[in-house]
Parts: sequence; C-alpha cells; structure tokens
Amino acid sequence: MSILEKLHTLLILLAVIIGLLLGQIPVLEVNAERFIVPFLLLMLYGLFLGIPIKDLKKAFENVKFAGTSLTINFIWTPLLAWGLGAIFLFDQPALWVGFIMLMVTPCTDWYLVFTGIAKGNVPLSTAILPVNLILQVLLLPVFLLLFAGVMKTVEMSFLIESIFLVLALPFLLANATRFIFKNRQKVLEKKLIPFFETGQIVLLSLAIMAMFASQGRYLIENINVVYMLLIPVFLFFLINFMLGRIVSRLLKFSYEDSASLNLTTLARNSPLSLAIAVVAFPDQPLIALALVVGPLIELPLLAVTSQILLGIRKRGLIQSKG
Repeated sequence: MSILEKLHTLLILLAVIIGLLLGQIPVLEVNAERFIVPFLLLMLYGLFLGIPIKDLKKAFENVKFAGTSLTINFIWTPLLAWGLGAIFLFDQPALWVGFIMLMVTPCTDWYLVFTGIAKGNVPLSTAILPVNLILQVLLLPVFLLLFAGVMKTVEMSFLIESIFLVLALPFLLANATRFIFKNRQKVLEKKLIPFFETGQIVLLSLAIMAMFASQGRYLIENINVVYMLLIPVFLFFLINFMLGRIVSRLLKFSYEDSASLNLTTLARNSPLSLAIAVVAFPDQPLIALALVVGPLIELPLLAVTSQILLGIRKRGLIQSKG
C-alpha cells in the first residue's frame, strides 16, 4: 500500500477543509465549479485505463463467488440502500438520492488495498473488478430512474447527457489509449497506468476541494449532514458484513474467499457517483455532499472491518486455503 493510499482518508479530509477555506474568498467561490468536472474526468480516465476489460472472463471462473458477489451488489444492496434511506432520510430527498448513488456502486480501487490487509483473495477480488465497473455504469442510471425518479429528482435527458460526459467519454478515451499503445505495452503498464493510479487520489482530492470551494458557505450551513448519514452508512456496513459472513459459511467459502466477498460487497465507488452527481444535479449540492461525506465514514469502517477479519482468521473460525 502506497503512502497516498494510507493517507487517503486524511487527504479527503484536508481537501474538504481547504475547499471550505478557499470558498470564503468570493472570486474563488465563483470560479471553483469550473474545475470539478475536469478533475473527475481525468480521475475516471485513469481508473478505466487501469482496468483490463479484455480479462472479463476471469471473473466468472469462480462461478460461486461471482454469482454471490454480483447478487449482493446489484440486487440486494440497491434494495437495502432504498430501505435505509426510507427510514433515516425520508425527509431529505437529496441526501436520500446521494446515499443511494453511493451504495449501488461497488468500489473498483481501494477495496483491493483492504482485501490485501485482511489477507483475502486479492486475485479473485481483482478478477471481479471489471464486471463490477461495467454493471454499475450500466445500472446506475436504472437505479436512479427507479428510485430517484420516483422522488421527482431526475430528468431523463439530463441524466443521459451526464452519463455520456463523465463515464462514456473517459471510458472511450482510456480504451483508445490502450489501442494506441498496444505495441508499447511496457510504456502503458510501467509508466502511464502507475502514473494515473497514483494520481487518482490527488485528482479526487482536487475535485472535492473545488466542490467545497464552490459551495463552501452552503455546505457549512448543512454540516449536520455528517450526523444524518452516520447511522444509515454504519447500518449498511453492519448488515452487509453479517450477510457476507452468513453466506460464506453456507457456501463453505475459505477464509480468503470470504474476506474478499465481505470487502467487495462493503466498499463503495464514491468517485464515480460523485462525477455523475456534480453534472446531473448542479442545483442540488446536498447530493454531492452525501457522496463526499460517505467516504469519510466508509474508509475508517473498512479499516476496522479488515482488522475484524484478521481476528476471525487468527481464531480460525473459517478454514483457510492453507
């Protein structure tokens, strides 16, 4: 784990604080919004560049794991997110939408770090990553129209436009880059991809800084969002963690596979959701705020989860592969 990965939560927190401070300067507050989407586009370009889509078939070599993971992530989790939002955020539709957007997008980067810490099956978790990414890109608009559309929050034409801008464009550019460098794989694998992998955290932090600078005064007035999201996010982790343990035991997963299942069904992909939110909902900053506050709660919980899993491994509650 690199130094930037270890400091991920701290960097996000610093970005929030610096953004709030910069937002108190009128000229910066007015112009900061222009930088949000470019930073997020570069970050997502780097994310797509580092994912070998051609290796999708590897995800399904372990049919039992793939089927279980995809069922929890894309059938159970959207229903759970809707239910928790209905209970705790029913009077805050913007936060409810942001919470749903966060929870229906499985993580495609830092969950591998925590899987490694927990001594899980990192190759297996890596294999499922491209499928998670493609499905969330395809299904996020569907979930938004099913859930947020019911709350009269989404306009179809605007949603399609934002999906193309922040997802299709960097995806196409990333695959065009792979095609251009197909005969220079060393440059791609040793220089470009590592550069953008390192830069993702920096670019995300810069995007968050710009977002908080552009909406600083408004967000300070709504700082209670942290407390409003704390309980539903914690309950999401608790319920899905217990579900993962129960399912792993029923399916007789090894410790390594069960740890991978837990972390791939807990960690969320806030950068992707944030990119859509700032474009699709420019007049509802609380949605984007939910997607920034989420990781501030999520990352410490993932760190605790990895330590709990190590404790389970140490006690030998689930048989290891050896």
